[in-house]
Amino acid sequence: MQDMANHPKAAAPCLKKICFQAVRRHFAALGGEAVLGLPTPLIKDLLPHLTVCQLDELQPSLNQRGLSTHSGWIGVLQDMCGPNHVTDFDTEEEAKHEVMRLLFTLVFYGLTNPFVKRNITNLNTPSFLWAAAKCIKHFLLTTPVECLTAERRPLLNLLEKRIWSVGISQSIDISKRRTQTALYVLHRLLDHGVAKKVVVHVQCPIVLAWILHGRGSQDVNPDLKDLLNSKKASCISQAASASADRASCGSGLGTRASEDQVTPCKRSKLDSAEESGKANFTLDPQVLCRTFTPCGGPPVGACPWGRIDCLDIRQCGSDSLRVLNSALPTFFCLRSLTLHSFLTFRDSDVLLLARALKQLSESSRSSLVDLSVSVLPCTRLVEVLLDASPHLTSLHAEIQTLMWGPRPLPHRPRTVESDKSGLLPLEKLDIKVAELQTDLHFVTSVLRRSPHFSALHLAGMRLPTGSSLGQLFTTLSESNPLLRSLNLEDLKLSDCLPEILNLLRDCKLEELRFSDCRLAEQWSNREESLQRLVAALKAVPSLHTLSLAHNRLAKNVFVLAELFSGPLPSSVKRLDISSNFIQPAELLEFAKRLRTHPPLHRLTLDLRVNPGDRDPDTWNAALKRLRPFCVLLVKGWSSTDTMADHVSNM
Repeated sequence: MQDMANHPKAAAPCLKKICFQAVRRHFAALGGEAVLGLPTPLIKDLLPHLTVCQLDELQPSLNQRGLSTHSGWIGVLQDMCGPNHVTDFDTEEEAKHEVMRLLFTLVFYGLTNPFVKRNITNLNTPSFLWAAAKCIKHFLLTTPVECLTAERRPLLNLLEKRIWSVGISQSIDISKRRTQTALYVLHRLLDHGVAKKVVVHVQCPIVLAWILHGRGSQDVNPDLKDLLNSKKASCISQAASASADRASCGSGLGTRASEDQVTPCKRSKLDSAEESGKANFTLDPQVLCRTFTPCGGPPVGACPWGRIDCLDIRQCGSDSLRVLNSALPTFFCLRSLTLHSFLTFRDSDVLLLARALKQLSESSRSSLVDLSVSVLPCTRLVEVLLDASPHLTSLHAEIQTLMWGPRPLPHRPRTVESDKSGLLPLEKLDIKVAELQTDLHFVTSVLRRSPHFSALHLAGMRLPTGSSLGQLFTTLSESNPLLRSLNLEDLKLSDCLPEILNLLRDCKLEELRFSDCRLAEQWSNREESLQRLVAALKAVPSLHTLSLAHNRLAKNVFVLAELFSGPLPSSVKRLDISSNFIQPAELLEFAKRLRTHPPLHRLTLDLRVNPGDRDPDTWNAALKRLRPFCVLLVKGWSSTDTMADHVSNM
C-alpha cells in the first residue's frame, strides 16, 4: 500500500481505509473467519486491499457465499501495471491466473519490479509460491533451477501435476554442470508430468534435439541420436579436463569451498561423481532421473515417455529447422507447430520443411492439424505448405517480401488449385502480408474448397490496381456458411459495402472486426452508409463482438448507438471503437443515445486512443453516463502528440 506520509498534500485516510489496512497487516492473527463474518458490502470494499495470498485463501469460502474476488484481483493488476493499464478479464479465475502468472516467475527467480519491492514480505514466502504454482499453467525454464532438486523439491512435485506448457527462455550449454539440473526439470515436467506444450524462445539446436529425440515417436531418430552423441562426447572431454585442473589445484584457491560444506545427502549424485573425478555428463533422461533421486529415497524405475502435442519455436534459425526436419516425419503425436524467425526464411529452408511435413502427412498416424510459419519470403510458399499438409484445420502465415522481390522457386509444386475436386478440412486461415501486391485468387480458391471454414484473418493485403476485396465477401457468402469469425486488418474496404451487406444478410457471424480498413473513405454520405451497416449488423443475432477500430468514424460514431434500439436490438457484448478520433462532444452524444436504448447485456466498450483530453469535463461527463451499463476500456491520450493526432484523423 502506498505510504500516505509520502503525500503530505493528500487527504488523510478515512477510518474505513485505516481498518482495511489493519486487516491486511494482521490477517494471520484475525483469521479468515473474522473476515468472512463481515457484512457483504464491507467484504467487497475490503477485497482490493488484501494481499495475493489472502485473496487466494478467502476465495473458496467467498465463492460458496456467492461472492466473487474479481475486484480484488483486478485491484492487484492495477497496482502492478498502473491505473491506465487495461485489465480486461471478465472472470475472477482469468484475473487471478494473470496475477499469478506475472508474479510467479519474478519471485521464483528472484527478479523484481516496483510492485514486488513494495510487497516483498508477502510474496517471498513458500506459501505464495505454493499458491501460485497451484494456479499457473505455464512454467518458464531458465537458470538456475537447482532449488527444485533441493529445498523446493515439493514444489517440483506440484508443478509436475499442474504445468501444461513449458517455456525455455535461455540458451542452455549442456557442457555445464547446472544444465543437468535444467534437463532433469524438463524431463520431470514433460515425461512424468502433464505438460504437452513446449515453447522455445532461444536458438539452441542441441537442446531442441534433446527435447525431440524419442518424444514424438519412440522410434530412435538416427540423425538426432548422432547429434546428441557428438555433443555428449564433447562434454565428457571437457569434464575430464576440468577434473584434471581441480586435481592439480589440490585444496588451494581453486576448490569450491562453499559447495564442499553442503551436507552430502542434500546434494545430487551428479555433484559427487564430478568431484570424485568421474563426472558423468549424461543426456539420457532416465539416467538423469536416477541421478537426482534424493539420498535414501525410493529407487526410480523405468521412466515414461512424454508426448508433445504442441511445439512453438520462437527463434527458428536454419540449424533449429534442420533438427526439426529430422524429427518431423515420425512426430506422430504433434498436433500444433509454430515456427517464427526474426529473419525471413530462405526458400530452400521452407521447401525442406515442406518435404518433412509431406512425409509426416502421408502417415495415417499423423496428428498435425495446426501450422503457423513466419516469416515467409513470398505468398507462393503458403501454397507449398498447404499442399504438403492437406489435413490441416488451421494455418497461419506471415509474408514479408524481400526488397529485391520474390525469386522463382527451384521447382513448381502442385498448387492448392490443381485438384478442384479435393475438399480441405481447413477451418481457420490467418494470413498477414507485407508486399506490394497480393493475388487474392489464392485465398478465395482455398475458401471454396473448405466447407467447414469458420474463422478468417487477413491483414495487409494490397491488391493490383482495379481489383476489389468485394470478391472475398462474395466467396464467403457462397462457400462458407459456417463462418463464425471474420477479422480484416489494414485493408481497403470502402468500395465493398454492397458485398458486406450481402454477407451479413444470411450469416452466423459471432465476431466481426474491421480494423484500419478505411471503411468510410469513399462513402459519399458517411452517416447514411453507416446506418445501413448498423441495420445489417442488428440482423445478425449471433454477433457478440464488433470492432470498427481505426476507421475514422469521428463525428458519425453516434450512429452506432442504434445497434441497441428498436424491437430487435443487437446482442453485441463487446464494441471496439478505439482510435477513431472521437471528440468529447461526439462521445457525449453517443452516450446520450445509448442511454436512451441501453444494451441488453453489460457492454465492454473500448474507447482507447481517442482525444478525450481536448475537453476533459465533457469527456468525463460522457464516461459517467456510460458507466452504469458499460465496462469502459480507456487509456490516456495526449493531444500534444501532433503525429498521433495526424494519423488518427487522416
